[in-house]
Amino acid sequence: MLELKTRKEDYHMSIIIMLLLLSLLILVHEAGHFIAARAFGIKVDKFGFGLPLGPTLLEKKVGDLTIVVHAFLLGGYVSFAEDEKDCDLPEDSPERFLNKPIWQRFIVVSAGVFANVVCAYFLVLFSALAWHHLPSGSYNLDVTQIVAPKEATVWSSGLKVGDRLVSVNDTKINNTATLLTIIQLSKHKDGYVDPHFVDANLVRLKKLNPALEKDEIIPPDVAVRIPTILPEKPVKLSSNVAKGLKPYKDKEYKLSANVIKLRDIISGSSCYVSTGEYTLNEIAQAISDTKKPLNFIVKRGDKFIALKPIYPAKTGSVGIQFSSKENLVHTTSFIKAVKGSFNYLNENTYMMLIGLKQAFTGEIPLGELHGIVAITKVGGDIIQNNGIFYGLLLTAIISMDLAIVNFLPIPALDGGHVLFLLIEKIRGKRVSDKVVEIIANVSFFILIALMIFVIFNDIYALITQKL
Repeated sequence: MLELKTRKEDYHMSIIIMLLLLSLLILVHEAGHFIAARAFGIKVDKFGFGLPLGPTLLEKKVGDLTIVVHAFLLGGYVSFAEDEKDCDLPEDSPERFLNKPIWQRFIVVSAGVFANVVCAYFLVLFSALAWHHLPSGSYNLDVTQIVAPKEATVWSSGLKVGDRLVSVNDTKINNTATLLTIIQLSKHKDGYVDPHFVDANLVRLKKLNPALEKDEIIPPDVAVRIPTILPEKPVKLSSNVAKGLKPYKDKEYKLSANVIKLRDIISGSSCYVSTGEYTLNEIAQAISDTKKPLNFIVKRGDKFIALKPIYPAKTGSVGIQFSSKENLVHTTSFIKAVKGSFNYLNENTYMMLIGLKQAFTGEIPLGELHGIVAITKVGGDIIQNNGIFYGLLLTAIISMDLAIVNFLPIPALDGGHVLFLLIEKIRGKRVSDKVVEIIANVSFFILIALMIFVIFNDIYALITQKL
């Protein structure tokens, strides 16, 4: 009981730490705007930390600046003198933001993004110097469990628990994505599995009896269905586990309150594929129906062993459970830390840009968009399970993400203000205040609606234990 209570307290502390780190990013962003404005002699009337919702924790006047701290810390703002209705500055005052040259206003508007980029690099560099390590992005894939029917090809291949996967078909494997790609490319053209997150109410297995453990099911698997497939057509997964399936009496097991019929042999018509314990579930799906041989090389002890499966007349399903431990880059010197930090941020920024593109093109379903609640939950898990340095690295990635998103040419964001400045430069005069206000207000309400939507997604994911 005491140990359980301590774990809960540790987890709550991890959540609090993650919230403070996220609040730090917003504070840094607004501080960038503030410092740039003051550097150009622009009068800043108010510096707000947090969103102006709910009670105010602190309001203090420092010279001509009012510092306000709100209860909801995940937000912030810098208010210029002319933003206030009772502004007493003359219309032609050089302290007004709008009276500054375009290049100065551009720097002030962009300073928050710049501050987040600097913050991201600083957090990674600090972690590299203090921890002497950085994640490399490559993993050791060790086989921890093989669950398959006796006729499955995995047994004839010689693969054993404890083996470390080194290469497949002469391609070096250091992460699950590469492994999945190689396996998918080796599949025959009578249909293939296109793995993706299934957004539905799935039947999740909690525990199994010994009979089920002989097959390809690994708790907490999710049962999904593959409908009839056509040659070279992608297979769409769904959670319809009750309708449209032919009875299969040889293998019928009762799982909790539901009876689910499972079929070992994937032979074309309606059948099941069971997803695995980790995101590596796609690997088990992909291996289950290959006809082109996969030549594995595994590390067993100090020896490298080549494995080639012997395929019987019929193809069986196989579940292989891996543990994936990330390799670390040693950053024992300042030069290594600087270089490693640059590479780490560069690689993660590239991945963020790909994700952003997929979000705008609809490749990522709306149901998979998440916000502050999910980020805090995931960050808390990472800090609790991996330590504070992994939390700092995640914060650095979020800081870079915040910079990129804020610089998008969307009104109400920093990038939107930059867009108006570019229009002003081209036209030779400012866009009218009325037009800017209307566009900004509409964009603001759209962003608020999107924020509410992703928070709903976050809460739903928490309730359904998808996070």
